[in-house]
Amino acid sequence: MAVIRCDFDSEALELSTSMTVLLPDGDDAERPGGSTKNPPPLLYLLHGLTDDHTGWTRFTSVERYARERGLAVVMPQVHRSFYANEAYGMRFWDFLSAELPGIVNRFFRVSGRREDTFVAGLSMGGYGAIKWALREPERFAAAATLSGALDMAYMQEHDRRPHMRALVARVFADRHVAGGEEDLLHLVRVADRAALPRLMLRCGAEDHLLAQNRRFVQACARAGVELDAAFGPGAHTWEYWDQQLPGVLDWLIKR
Repeated sequence: MAVIRCDFDSEALELSTSMTVLLPDGDDAERPGGSTKNPPPLLYLLHGLTDDHTGWTRFTSVERYARERGLAVVMPQVHRSFYANEAYGMRFWDFLSAELPGIVNRFFRVSGRREDTFVAGLSMGGYGAIKWALREPERFAAAATLSGALDMAYMQEHDRRPHMRALVARVFADRHVAGGEEDLLHLVRVADRAALPRLMLRCGAEDHLLAQNRRFVQACARAGVELDAAFGPGAHTWEYWDQQLPGVLDWLIKR
């Protein structure tokens, strides 16, 4: 397994940025997820609000888990953007959804087939993963969220923490999240259920985002959207996410 720090220029962001990439080698390609003849399946793995593109490799055993499954993993850097085009900042949604996949496919030998492409993330990255899957369902076979910040409309309207109010205002300004393309509960309501990828949710029962995750589960149930959801012991911690990650990866890449 190769671990690559890739620095590159982004036209969408108008600056140089970075991503961490895990690439199977020849031996890894013999494992369940890949073959020596075909490029490996690809997972976009998104970081949370207080992390960067190195978080997953620093605080979990994702390299070992990916090697065991012959899986390529791309972990982009998006700062504190909520994977959105910021009102006072940069176009991170355009970078993620329009620019990054093309860069990855030019730079690396990975599968470009929908059935081999997945997205997952934790906290803010869980929000980004599900938003990407709901807005571009044709791109992914499956998507997963761990402890996701899944109710952005609630955060915009009701979160009283000064630092979060300032952050949400910088990203969205006077754009109302509720009922729009940044609102996951709305996206679930209007989704074409037949076109959606498989969806998974995992959240610890002691997580401060538990209520948001339960509201997303309820929204999926009302809309008739199938969701593999489970809650269990755990908080908003790397210990919980590392514990959950092997099962999430197996669920994502299953045929």
